[in-house]
Amino acid sequence: MLKYFFKKLITCFISLFVVMSATFFLMKAIPGDPFLSDQDMPKEVLNSLYAHYGLDKPLFHQYLKYIKGFLTLDLGPSFMYEGRSVNQIIKDGLPISMALGFEALFISISFGIIFGMIGAIKKDKWQSTFITIVAVLGISVPNFLFATLLQYFLAMKLHLFPIARFDSFWHTILPAIALASLPTAYIAKLMRASMIEVLSKDYIKTAKAKGLSHFQVIMKHAFRNSLLPVVSYLGPLTAHVLTGSFVIEKIFSVPGIGMWLVSSIASRDYPVILGISVFFSFVLIMIMFLMDIIYKIVDPRIEIKDGIRTAR
Repeated sequence: MLKYFFKKLITCFISLFVVMSATFFLMKAIPGDPFLSDQDMPKEVLNSLYAHYGLDKPLFHQYLKYIKGFLTLDLGPSFMYEGRSVNQIIKDGLPISMALGFEALFISISFGIIFGMIGAIKKDKWQSTFITIVAVLGISVPNFLFATLLQYFLAMKLHLFPIARFDSFWHTILPAIALASLPTAYIAKLMRASMIEVLSKDYIKTAKAKGLSHFQVIMKHAFRNSLLPVVSYLGPLTAHVLTGSFVIEKIFSVPGIGMWLVSSIASRDYPVILGISVFFSFVLIMIMFLMDIIYKIVDPRIEIKDGIRTAR
């Protein structure tokens, strides 16, 4: 298993290098110039800006400088936000994005598991049908549309929440719910299907025959084994929360990394786009790497050999 994890770690760093290189050359291939939005800018000033940021150098020289910057954790200055570096932008926005992300993860995992359990326990009853319908809708409706609906009805019509403020915990509830809508529905669907399958196993029938109460059977036997599909979804779930926060933060004016990235794309602020994109790529790659370890801890019966999970 250690050999597999070592190989996986090397693969992670190779993947990160490929992402870094691809992102750089794709950004350079996109038409446009971050300094040409001001049509009245004198050519001398424009040339001075190119020289200051190293944009007058050959492409390969810029690429080496870009790689060196990441290796030394110096992501360079922002083009559009004078006096601010990409490192500072990430440092300022990361705690806010993390707080919103953890809140959305808590909502997703908690309510997804609860609704999934109810759907399984109440199989063939109206509660299960209702949860299934809501889960399908939650998976089908994009989170930005759901966010707009939340803003319209709960903020504009009922005035229960601010439309776009981020000054207190109360202001985080709407963006967190919007961000958690899809993963909550998906986890509920996963948990329901998994627990229905587990409840049909022979060892569950044996536990009932021994005189255990229905609650004891669910919590001691069915619950733990039903969690495996949910645990395997934690990697994609975290990826969704990170990438989905881009639009949600912009909609609710949350000053996190996502809003900085969306704004930088509009202004072609290449260093910010590259820095945040690669930073998120690094986080996602490391999370996916850790998922195998968590899966092994949750179910020791799982053996990992040549990248394939098998039960002992």
